[in-house]
Parts: sequence; structure tokens; C-alpha cells
Amino acid sequence: MQKKIIATALTGAALLLGACAYIPRPGPVGNRAVPQPGRSVNLSKYMGRWYEQFRYEASFEKDMDDVTAEYSLNDDGTVKVINSGRKLGSSGDFKRSVGKAKIADPTTNAKLKVSFFGPFYGDYWVLDHGDDYDWTIVGEPSGRYLWVLTRTAHPAPEVLASLADRVRALGYDWSLVRVTKQSGS
Repeated sequence: MQKKIIATALTGAALLLGACAYIPRPGPVGNRAVPQPGRSVNLSKYMGRWYEQFRYEASFEKDMDDVTAEYSLNDDGTVKVINSGRKLGSSGDFKRSVGKAKIADPTTNAKLKVSFFGPFYGDYWVLDHGDDYDWTIVGEPSGRYLWVLTRTAHPAPEVLASLADRVRALGYDWSLVRVTKQSGS
């Protein structure tokens, strides 16, 4: 009986490991030396709507435009996260994901853990932001993800150019950046 249990457990483990090979992985590492967040974050100023201007393409956001992120504080100190966007070339409905973020570094509030899938949390680092919280650059320690967000859908070209320069200065590979189209106001 014990041999049967062990054989079943080993078979189950092998199947689980085999299934893991089919889990989509994020794109190439675009920054092998992600810097630590450079500034503290005032959470109340960070809350509200953000418009994505550019990013590293990820499977969960593939071919999305009109991407926004909406943050609001929950009573328990966590942050409600609502991401939405529309597939490239689509005039259809927005896809929407609702998640929750926990502060991982209460000293600076610049490192959070975000989850859209129950108990599984990923890193969300506010690497830099404008003095007036009019823009932010977000990454995480693996260097596979990058998001650049602004408070307006269509910032001035010089703002976008400055943000592109800042992304490069932080060590990100600009050739991996995808510009997000924003049709909203």
C-alpha cells in the first residue's frame, strides 16, 4: 500500500512539474540591474487614475492599448488596484482586472506586493515619480517588467521624451519598450 502511495505521489509531482513547463513566462530580462526605488511615495498622492504610456510587453497585457490603472486606499491599509485596457485595434469593451496591493516597505511605501490571483503576490516597485505625482516609473526586481504611467492620457512630447531618457538611465533596454496608444482624454 505504501509503495502505491509513493508511486502516486511521484506521478502527481511529475505531472505538476510537466504542467509548469506550459505556464507562460514573461518576456526577456530588459534590466539585469534594477535599481532600488529612489524616493519615498506618499500613498495618498499616488492614488487615482494613471494612463500607461509605455511598458515591457507581458503576456497578461499583450497587444493592449488604452491601458489605465486606478488605485484607491482600502480601510485596512491595502490598495485596491483596477487595471483596464482594450486589445489593439479593438473597438470592443475594456478588459478589467481587479487586484489588491500590500505595502512591502512601510519606511518608503515604494515597494508593494500586488495580487490579482488570490494568494499569489508579485513585486511592484515605484522606481521614480514626479514631484507632483504627474508621472511614475514602475518596475520589479527581475527586470522583466516595466511600466511608465502619467496622470494625463496625452502628455506633452517633451514629457514623454524625458521619461524615455529616465527609463534608459535606470538601465532598461529601450528596444523592448512598447508604446501604449491612448485614445481617451
